[in-house]
Amino acid sequence: MAVADLLVLIFEVILYQIKEAYFPNSFLNYTPICSLNLALLYVSIDCSVWLTVAFTFDRFIAVCSQSLRTKYCTPRNAAVVLTVVCVLSVLENAPIYFIYEPREVVDNVPWSCYVKSSFYVLTVWAAFFWFETILTPSAPFVLILLLNAMTIRHIVLSNRVRSELRGVKSHTDPEIVNRRKSIILLLVISGTFITLWMVFFICFLYVHFTDAQFLEANYEDPFTIAEQSGYMLRCLSSCANTVIYAVSQRRFRDELKSLIKQPAYIITKLLKYCFTV
Repeated sequence: MAVADLLVLIFEVILYQIKEAYFPNSFLNYTPICSLNLALLYVSIDCSVWLTVAFTFDRFIAVCSQSLRTKYCTPRNAAVVLTVVCVLSVLENAPIYFIYEPREVVDNVPWSCYVKSSFYVLTVWAAFFWFETILTPSAPFVLILLLNAMTIRHIVLSNRVRSELRGVKSHTDPEIVNRRKSIILLLVISGTFITLWMVFFICFLYVHFTDAQFLEANYEDPFTIAEQSGYMLRCLSSCANTVIYAVSQRRFRDELKSLIKQPAYIITKLLKYCFTV
């Protein structure tokens, strides 16, 4: 998940947004390279989103089904899921390379990327457009909400049974307190994902039902502003889930503290040595 999110930030933020703003005449704006970068961008986005779905499903199995937990939650199955998600993401987004044309041609050199007009009229591209929209982010919306809702329901019911059997108030039972934290975590993950993807999703629908087009150069146009805002929020979503998952884990926080303390300890020892000498 972290690698996929990092790739989104590399292809979207560094090789596309920063390049467009500060290095418009670099070789990265050569149309074939630009098209390849955008295709790889969508590959990394799909990997990021669907690995989040896979992680959510893994957590659902681990919490709600003890019988399937030992069979499904294994390193081998994790490797298979990772491979399948990555391969399918590449195959699904390969056609994206062919939807762009040069925005301009300078000295017979094609520059920048612009969505072909045929993309909006040909049936095959319309079908691909809807397939892409359903696969990311529509289906992940539904799956993440459904899986987290079922996980939360299972935790609530388990807490109720545990409280009745032990005769202990929920706020004094450490296990129930931990489960309540899990519920909050799942709600934050679902809410964050849906909120940050919503603007981009609405823009997709708006393009399909109106005459608006992607990647217009008019940055005073309301739709272009909304589109660019959607890209920005989508980038934020690509790193939000990994941060939420990681920061919420005590072992991760302990490792981070150790990582910070180790250089500080070494520096302190060196300073003591220097002053002693």
